[in-house]
Amino acid sequence: MYWPLREQAPLRNSLTSSTGKFSDRVARIDRHPSRDFAVLNYLWFFLAALFEIAGCYGFWMWLRQGKSALWVIPALISLTLFALLLTRVEATYAGRAYAAYGGIYIIASIAWLGVIERVRPLTSDWIGVAFCVIGATIILFGPRWSVS
Repeated sequence: MYWPLREQAPLRNSLTSSTGKFSDRVARIDRHPSRDFAVLNYLWFFLAALFEIAGCYGFWMWLRQGKSALWVIPALISLTLFALLLTRVEATYAGRAYAAYGGIYIIASIAWLGVIERVRPLTSDWIGVAFCVIGATIILFGPRWSVS
Protein backbone atom coordinates (compact mmCIF):
# COMPACT_ATOMS: atom_id res chain seq x y z
CA MET A 1 0.00 0.00 0.00
CA TYR A 2 1.25 3.49 -0.82
CA TRP A 3 1.27 6.18 1.83
CA PRO A 4 2.17 9.67 0.59
CA LEU A 5 5.28 11.12 2.15
CA ARG A 6 6.08 14.71 2.97
CA GLU A 7 9.72 14.13 2.02
CA GLN A 8 10.69 12.95 -1.44
CA ALA A 9 13.71 10.71 -1.92
CA PRO A 10 16.46 12.22 -4.10
CA LEU A 11 16.39 11.25 -7.77
CA ARG A 12 18.66 8.29 -8.45
CA ASN A 13 20.05 9.66 -11.70
CA SER A 14 20.58 13.39 -11.89
CA LEU A 15 20.69 13.14 -15.69
CA THR A 16 16.98 12.32 -15.73
CA SER A 17 16.06 15.74 -14.36
CA SER A 18 14.23 17.70 -17.04
CA THR A 19 15.33 21.13 -15.84
CA GLY A 20 18.77 20.22 -14.60
CA LYS A 21 18.30 22.40 -11.49
CA PHE A 22 20.00 21.30 -8.30
CA SER A 23 16.73 21.76 -6.40
CA ASP A 24 15.10 19.13 -8.63
CA ARG A 25 17.66 16.52 -7.55
CA VAL A 26 17.52 16.90 -3.74
CA ALA A 27 14.94 15.92 -1.16
CA ARG A 28 11.86 18.13 -1.18
CA ILE A 29 11.03 19.06 2.37
CA ASP A 30 7.84 20.51 3.79
CA ARG A 31 9.07 23.49 5.80
CA HIS A 32 5.90 23.81 7.89
CA PRO A 33 4.82 20.43 9.22
CA SER A 34 1.15 20.37 10.02
CA ARG A 35 -0.23 19.46 13.38
CA ASP A 36 -2.07 16.51 11.85
CA PHE A 37 1.23 15.14 10.56
CA ALA A 38 2.75 15.26 14.04
CA VAL A 39 -0.28 13.74 15.74
CA LEU A 40 -0.47 10.88 13.24
CA ASN A 41 3.24 10.12 13.53
CA TYR A 42 3.06 10.00 17.31
CA LEU A 43 -0.07 7.84 17.11
CA TRP A 44 1.71 5.32 14.82
CA PHE A 45 4.79 5.38 17.06
CA PHE A 46 2.71 4.80 20.19
CA LEU A 47 0.70 1.94 18.68
CA ALA A 48 3.85 0.35 17.27
CA ALA A 49 5.49 0.58 20.69
CA LEU A 50 2.56 -1.12 22.41
CA PHE A 51 2.64 -4.01 19.93
CA GLU A 52 6.42 -4.34 20.13
CA ILE A 53 6.42 -4.38 23.92
CA ALA A 54 3.53 -6.84 24.02
CA GLY A 55 5.31 -9.12 21.55
CA CYS A 56 8.56 -9.04 23.48
CA TYR A 57 6.66 -9.54 26.73
CA GLY A 58 5.21 -12.77 25.33
CA PHE A 59 8.71 -14.11 24.81
CA TRP A 60 9.74 -12.79 28.25
CA MET A 61 6.88 -14.69 29.87
CA TRP A 62 7.80 -17.90 28.04
CA LEU A 63 11.59 -17.80 28.40
CA ARG A 64 12.08 -15.91 31.67
CA GLN A 65 8.93 -16.67 33.64
CA GLY A 66 8.46 -20.30 32.59
CA LYS A 67 5.04 -19.80 31.02
CA SER A 68 3.71 -21.97 28.19
CA ALA A 69 5.36 -21.78 24.76
CA LEU A 70 1.91 -20.83 23.47
CA TRP A 71 2.76 -17.26 24.58
CA VAL A 72 4.89 -17.11 21.42
CA ILE A 73 1.85 -17.19 19.08
CA PRO A 74 0.32 -13.86 20.17
CA ALA A 75 3.85 -12.50 20.57
CA LEU A 76 4.65 -13.14 16.92
CA ILE A 77 1.34 -11.64 15.78
CA SER A 78 2.01 -8.59 17.93
CA LEU A 79 5.54 -8.16 16.56
CA THR A 80 4.22 -8.41 13.00
CA LEU A 81 1.67 -5.68 13.72
CA PHE A 82 4.46 -3.58 15.26
CA ALA A 83 6.49 -3.76 12.04
CA LEU A 84 3.48 -2.90 9.89
CA LEU A 85 2.48 0.07 12.07
CA LEU A 86 5.99 1.52 12.04
CA THR A 87 5.84 1.74 8.24
CA ARG A 88 2.89 4.16 8.54
CA VAL A 89 5.15 6.93 9.87
CA GLU A 90 5.76 9.74 7.40
CA ALA A 91 9.52 9.63 6.95
CA THR A 92 11.49 8.88 3.82
CA TYR A 93 14.31 7.06 5.55
CA ALA A 94 13.80 4.07 7.83
CA GLY A 95 16.74 4.96 10.06
CA ARG A 96 15.25 8.34 10.92
CA ALA A 97 11.85 6.78 11.64
CA TYR A 98 13.42 4.13 13.89
CA ALA A 99 15.52 6.68 15.77
CA ALA A 100 12.51 8.94 16.43
CA TYR A 101 10.46 5.89 17.39
CA GLY A 102 13.00 5.03 20.09
CA GLY A 103 11.88 7.96 22.22
CA ILE A 104 8.24 6.96 22.03
CA TYR A 105 9.17 3.35 22.77
CA ILE A 106 10.73 4.49 26.04
CA ILE A 107 7.51 6.27 27.07
CA ALA A 108 5.48 3.17 26.30
CA SER A 109 7.96 0.98 28.19
CA ILE A 110 7.71 3.08 31.33
CA ALA A 111 3.91 3.12 31.02
CA TRP A 112 3.98 -0.70 30.59
CA LEU A 113 6.11 -0.95 33.73
CA GLY A 114 3.46 0.91 35.71
CA VAL A 115 0.26 -0.47 34.18
CA ILE A 116 1.06 -4.09 33.31
CA GLU A 117 3.87 -4.94 35.72
CA ARG A 118 2.46 -2.72 38.48
CA VAL A 119 5.80 -1.15 39.40
CA ARG A 120 5.74 2.57 40.11
CA PRO A 121 8.17 4.41 37.79
CA LEU A 122 10.75 6.57 39.51
CA THR A 123 11.05 10.32 39.03
CA SER A 124 14.30 9.67 37.19
CA ASP A 125 12.36 7.44 34.77
CA TRP A 126 10.03 10.30 33.89
CA ILE A 127 12.90 12.79 33.54
CA GLY A 128 14.59 10.36 31.14
CA VAL A 129 11.34 10.01 29.21
CA ALA A 130 11.12 13.80 28.80
CA PHE A 131 14.63 13.96 27.34
CA CYS A 132 13.83 11.09 24.97
CA VAL A 133 10.66 12.76 23.69
CA ILE A 134 12.58 15.96 23.02
CA GLY A 135 15.22 13.95 21.15
CA ALA A 136 12.62 12.01 19.15
CA THR A 137 10.92 15.26 18.15
CA ILE A 138 14.20 16.81 17.00
CA ILE A 139 15.00 13.72 14.91
CA LEU A 140 11.53 13.52 13.41
CA PHE A 141 11.19 17.21 12.53
CA GLY A 142 14.87 17.99 11.93
CA PRO A 143 14.69 17.60 8.15
CA ARG A 144 11.73 19.97 8.02
CA TRP A 145 13.47 22.57 10.17
CA SER A 146 16.82 22.44 8.40
CA VAL A 147 17.73 25.21 6.01
CA SER A 148 19.06 24.13 2.63
